[in-house]
Amino acid sequence: MGRMVRTPLTPEERERGERLGRLLREARGGRSMTEVAAAAGVSAETLRKIETGRAPTPAFFTVAALAVVLGLSMDELAALSSLVAA
Repeated sequence: MGRMVRTPLTPEERERGERLGRLLREARGGRSMTEVAAAAGVSAETLRKIETGRAPTPAFFTVAALAVVLGLSMDELAALSSLVAA
C-alpha cells in the first residue's frame, strides 16, 4: 500500500500553524491537555500536534470545538489565521 503524499506546507501555512498553536496553548493556561482535548471531543495527541505546530492545518470543526472549550471567539481565530508574518 502506498503512503499518502502530502503537499509541502508553505512558510505561511507553517507560521499560521505555529501562531494557532501558541494561541491555543496560552488559552489553555493551567488546564491539562487531556482535559481540554476531552472537552472538545478530540484526542490529546491531536491537541498536542496542533499546539506544537505539527498539525498546522487542522480541520475547521476541530479548531471550532477547541475555541468553544477555551473561550476563544471564532473572530479571534479568523483574525489570527489571516495575519501575515512580519
